[in-house]
Amino acid sequence: MIEERRPPACALPQEPGYSGITVVPLSPRPALADYLQAMQLANAEAERRLGGYMLLSWYDRDRDFESPQHASECHADSAIPGYVDYGLFHGATLKIDIEDGRFVFFYLSTAL
Repeated sequence: MIEERRPPACALPQEPGYSGITVVPLSPRPALADYLQAMQLANAEAERRLGGYMLLSWYDRDRDFESPQHASECHADSAIPGYVDYGLFHGATLKIDIEDGRFVFFYLSTAL
């Protein structure tokens, strides 16, 4: 008897789509001391890659803090954190991921 394959009843969590977004992983050595150092590094990289830029959203895993604040509250059962969703759906063109998700920044280009 041939077993029929059926799709799962519920959608499985998936990574968000990053088409059109440049993802830049950075692993500075020694490791950064804190969020302020990470923000300085990420802003410098955004300036280098985009010229004019606007920081849309970010995450600091050390403090489990995100901006916009409480963005993930609406995503409690979602596979996509609120700060990621906010960045993606507000026009981010650059994601800086420092130390494998320890600090994550989403930027929008403002260059004309």
